[in-house]
Amino acid sequence: MIFRLLLVIMLAAGLSPARADDLQPGYLEIRELAAKIPATHQYGITWKAPIKPGLATRVTPTFPQDCVATQPERSVDGVALLMRWTVNCKAPLAGRVIRLSGIENTAADALLRYQSAGGITQAARLTPSNPQAVIAQRPDRGQVARTYFITGVEHILMGYDHLLFVLCLVLLLNGAWRVAGTVTAFTIAHSLTLVATTLELISVPGPPVEAAIALSIVFLAVEVVKRKPGAPRLSERIPWVVAFLFGLLHGFGFAGALAEIGLPQGEVPMALLTFNLGVEAGQILIVCAAMLVLSVLRRINALYAARLQSLSAYAIGTIAVMWLLQRILGTS
Repeated sequence: MIFRLLLVIMLAAGLSPARADDLQPGYLEIRELAAKIPATHQYGITWKAPIKPGLATRVTPTFPQDCVATQPERSVDGVALLMRWTVNCKAPLAGRVIRLSGIENTAADALLRYQSAGGITQAARLTPSNPQAVIAQRPDRGQVARTYFITGVEHILMGYDHLLFVLCLVLLLNGAWRVAGTVTAFTIAHSLTLVATTLELISVPGPPVEAAIALSIVFLAVEVVKRKPGAPRLSERIPWVVAFLFGLLHGFGFAGALAEIGLPQGEVPMALLTFNLGVEAGQILIVCAAMLVLSVLRRINALYAARLQSLSAYAIGTIAVMWLLQRILGTS
């Protein structure tokens, strides 16, 4: 039963788009523009609504009544509806309410990013229970912390490639301390490249990184399948080194997701810190759940647990190969 559930989850990951770092929630971006009409305030709107949760068909961004919208340009970006248009308002949006009408009837959420003409950026999270946000004159530190922490948790849980990599580490290693030390090395590494890339100290093209991330999962899955008692492989002898090196790659993936949201001016350290803490919280949840399941299975039937580890590694490796081919060929 447990293996069937795990297989369903991994098949869902394998059937997802090749870019596992794309944001899963809806994404509403509002950018203040130089007004072309006197006595008005103009804003560029981008609305990215995933089709599957119903955001594309049920949810509509709503602005104050004095705002007049132009006809939106529509396109499909992967599995999401992408709309772009402008609104002209008689008064600034700062201090006023933006709402996602219809999100109350879904189980989805969305991220709101507002950027003023002066470069001040605000981020907020809109949910069925909290479908609106007030555009603030300046970012609120607590709001920034909450928004980016939850986004970090969601990214590690919904970013299937990172999730499967961590699961491979758990399948490969024995002993809680070895797993903890290896995951810590992975954490330190991806934190370094996340910060360096976000602060524009390093710049790496996205597609090659995504392909390399998929390849890292293939490598670990092969290591799990080929492991033998009494003959530890390289990844078992120095797992923290392997995890650290691959963690540097995964950090670029995290940075790519964070770049889609943007960082609020004046609160960059807080946003970076809380996003990373959210990623780590989600990562700890994954590791603890996987170790608990394996521990219980080993107590019930050690042979069944070993078979589950091997079958899971085959499934993960197969999915990772699919991702690798998709990312190399540039298909979804």
